Amino acid sequence: MANKEYYADFIKPKPRWLASWDTVKPRSLAFLTDAGFAALLLLVATYFFTRVITGGEGSFLVMPWWALLVIVVEVPVVWQSFGISLGMRALGLRLIVVDPQDRPRRTVIVPRFLRVLAWHISIPLLIGIIWPLVSRDARSLHGRLSHTQLVGVSPEQVKKTAWYRTSSGLATVLLCVVILAAGVSITKINLKTLFTEASNSTLVWRGLFSPEWSEFAEGLELLMVTIFMAFMATLFAVIVAAPLSFFAARNLFRGKLGRVVYTFLRVATSVIRSIEPIVWAIIFVVIVTPRRAAFAGVLALFLHSIADLTKLYSERLESIDPGPVEAITATGGSKSQVIQYGIVPQILTPYLSFTLYRWDINVRMATIIGALGGGGIGQMLIQYTRLWDWERAGMLILLIIATVWIMDYVSGRLRAHLE
Repeated sequence: MANKEYYADFIKPKPRWLASWDTVKPRSLAFLTDAGFAALLLLVATYFFTRVITGGEGSFLVMPWWALLVIVVEVPVVWQSFGISLGMRALGLRLIVVDPQDRPRRTVIVPRFLRVLAWHISIPLLIGIIWPLVSRDARSLHGRLSHTQLVGVSPEQVKKTAWYRTSSGLATVLLCVVILAAGVSITKINLKTLFTEASNSTLVWRGLFSPEWSEFAEGLELLMVTIFMAFMATLFAVIVAAPLSFFAARNLFRGKLGRVVYTFLRVATSVIRSIEPIVWAIIFVVIVTPRRAAFAGVLALFLHSIADLTKLYSERLESIDPGPVEAITATGGSKSQVIQYGIVPQILTPYLSFTLYRWDINVRMATIIGALGGGGIGQMLIQYTRLWDWERAGMLILLIIATVWIMDYVSGRLRAHLE
């Protein structure tokens, strides 16, 4: 205790605005959450109803932008004043009414109306935004004028209420219904057509169930190319992703330089993963020579696997037990010994499991990449389907099905054994 009191004299206290921001931040996030909900609900509902009215052409924005902005801002203000909004529920906030002596009492309706009115007076003048950051208790000006306050509550203090009796629960259901209705309208789902026009695919099914067995040898050879495409991409990706994951783990790579490297790797892997392997395959097919189509597929899977495995590996590193690491460090162990004896035993099994799972994905993805010129069995399959040669295509599909099933079974057993 003496040491804490001694060091406390040298700790510089936070500025008032920064200390107040810790209290204002959850209220701001709650407001932005409710504003985002209102914007999403309004845009999707507008698109759906305009699509129904026009019979095919929909629009997300039919009202002036300023009218949309007013609605998006007004909804959180009214919702938080008269109910428990999604943002309040997510951030653990509740609105209480406080009398002039700062004693909480039961909520009444008049202060809630005053809160909405005071908000419209203080916020447009920017006083309501600056006031909480400079006031001693971080209370907003409209909250002070209406004797109300948004405060954090613990889960034990929250009264259990059925979801259908809360405004946030009903709002969530409304949003889901509107999104579902808009989705059905946009994708033009028609189950009647699905069942009445199914006979048009008779020729396709007849060819698939009557495979051309003379294609077995060539199909097996192309299948081996596909499997090794996935194997080589996964192998090289592991070699790169395993060390990168240590730099992408927040709990291991610290300091200013570590934060820069961590942020860069996270952003880079997110960007690479957001671009589908098919797009990468098209890019690499253009770069490499046509005779090396399989190499283009390997490069596409390799790049995407690095980003995916780095994310999976680093997240596992961030969840390791710090006890062994601290114990080895306390006994004077070097960084290499900490990694070897404190970290590797905790991540070895999950890393192997993630690697097997990624190889399983790459085998399936290699077939699709091959269809776009990336080599392997997929390239031949797309050629047969374009020629409507469903007998030969059926032989290749049977080989793919068998391979995927075997891979699922083997990788599943291996993962179960590792776990």
